[in-house]
Amino acid sequence: MCGIVATIGSREAAPLLLQGLQRLEYRGYDSAGLATVTPGQLHCCKAEGKLVHLREKLEKTPVSGCCGIGHTRWATHGKPDARNAHPQLDEAGSVAVVQNGIIENHRHLRQHLEQRGVHFGSDTDTEVIPHLVAQALADLRGTVSPTDLLRLAVAQAVQQLEGAYALAVIWLDQPEELVAVRYRAPLLVGLGEGQFFCASDTPALAGVASSIVSLEDGEMARLTPLGVELFDQSGQRTQRTPHPLRGDDYTTDKRQFRHFMLKEIHEQADVAAAWVERCLALPAEDSLTTVLQDVQRVQLLACGTSRHAALVGAHLFEQLAGIPSSVHYASEFRYAPPPLLPRTLTIGVTQSGETADTLAALTIEMERHRALEPDVPLRLLGITNRSDSSLGRLVPHILDIRAGVEIGVAATKTFLGQMLAFYAIALHLASQRHGASAQVTACRQALAQLPEQLSQVLHAMDRRCADLAHGFAETRDVIYLGRGINYPIALEGALKLKEISYIHAEGYPAGEMKHGPIALLDQHVPVVSIAMPGPVFEKVLSNAQEAKARDAHLIGIGPVCADTEIFDVVLPIPPVHELVSPLLTVVPMQLLAYHVAAHRGLDVDQPRNLAKSVTVE
Repeated sequence: MCGIVATIGSREAAPLLLQGLQRLEYRGYDSAGLATVTPGQLHCCKAEGKLVHLREKLEKTPVSGCCGIGHTRWATHGKPDARNAHPQLDEAGSVAVVQNGIIENHRHLRQHLEQRGVHFGSDTDTEVIPHLVAQALADLRGTVSPTDLLRLAVAQAVQQLEGAYALAVIWLDQPEELVAVRYRAPLLVGLGEGQFFCASDTPALAGVASSIVSLEDGEMARLTPLGVELFDQSGQRTQRTPHPLRGDDYTTDKRQFRHFMLKEIHEQADVAAAWVERCLALPAEDSLTTVLQDVQRVQLLACGTSRHAALVGAHLFEQLAGIPSSVHYASEFRYAPPPLLPRTLTIGVTQSGETADTLAALTIEMERHRALEPDVPLRLLGITNRSDSSLGRLVPHILDIRAGVEIGVAATKTFLGQMLAFYAIALHLASQRHGASAQVTACRQALAQLPEQLSQVLHAMDRRCADLAHGFAETRDVIYLGRGINYPIALEGALKLKEISYIHAEGYPAGEMKHGPIALLDQHVPVVSIAMPGPVFEKVLSNAQEAKARDAHLIGIGPVCADTEIFDVVLPIPPVHELVSPLLTVVPMQLLAYHVAAHRGLDVDQPRNLAKSVTVE
């Protein structure tokens, strides 16, 4: 959510800021802006909507300066318009601030500032910050060295803030300095050749910075054309070794595909091929062997798509390894955690590694683990596509899904990567507890065929789903049904359709349809049903027959056979072990959602109101 880019050095700031903001578009936003400073003038330009509108404004009224800050905003406080876009300024127009996060006590601060005569120009929580900095500058002027003035003023201002924030500040009186600080929101410092940066995420720094430093909570960075200084919460200088940044790891293009989402759906065969070897070799990963040793129960914390992957994982843990498992909404867990029992493994799942609710829930769990088992190493594991994220710094063990950069806001290949991570863990736990059982062997054999089967499904299904999408032109509601390990895939299919096509869709366990959802069915409500051979196959077909009797248009995902003739349309899946089937049944779900949205002419990669990295509660 939101994106910060800031730079200072020998080059004009505006082009670098726009380039960085463009690389952060995947995070989701609804307005954008930037500010630069030159001796005697602070320039600010903001626009509602996409970056193209900001570019158009800058073409008409260019800004200059080698020091600047930029921002893409995802509205939380105040409408997504230019008035509420960042940067936010103080009344004098001399201090500019960009901020990611939520200032929880902004109402109290706003009232206090208004009582002192400050007039606000926006509805944002962020605007309190430039006013606080301006007041601190006035209070400190003449009492500290000019070179320390902005840094100390920002430090004084953030001491009054409650919540989570990452921010960057520039000041008219110091055109060769910018200050950045973070607390419970990601912020990186990038070092280039004669140019220094800070940004919310590494893609913004690709190609312009050769190395990066991740700021710690409460840490502040002072950037000048001569370099970067880091300060801890007490104001003392700190030293840290930067990590190299390979720009080609974070640069992507659509290749021949119309959208990034379609490209990323088709990359899933490659993700699977890379994972098959890991699934078979996971016991050799020593750090995971340690955390998985002697586990008696598992609890999984996640949100959205990551939670659906966790539901698949819990099913595997129980059915393959015989370990009781529970899945929790991370956003609810932190306020009502269940009793913690000894030898419980807690797994946090977040593709970005920055999901605020998941990080907060894991922090609480760390504290509970230490209280329950103070002498036992923490049984915490994170599953993410970004090992260099806040999650990677929070928990002692990380399983990197290595799916590569995902630009589309609606997760596809990272969802597959998360599921594959759970297959790897479940197989390891099952082998650890039961040895090479027939079920474990069959699952391993099925996984070995997965990359080729995925390629076949992707090739065969794309055109079918594109044709099927035409029938959704007037659709307003869709029901998705699944049973057993494919119930989470029904949830994921419904979520994908909602996210990018804006059609209302719900996923249900197929057996629950007659307990309420059946009342919604008629000829205008399509029903998508996952019917894979296995113990629940006949039950799913029976549930589908109930929908057909209510005139619903039936779309089946499963094998082409006499049993599936009940469906009006069958999206075929090759024969596969039922426990491995979610890795294939999810593909037509993704492609159908994609083609419905594309047929409607919607912004598939950046759907409205959504963000790739949800860094606020």
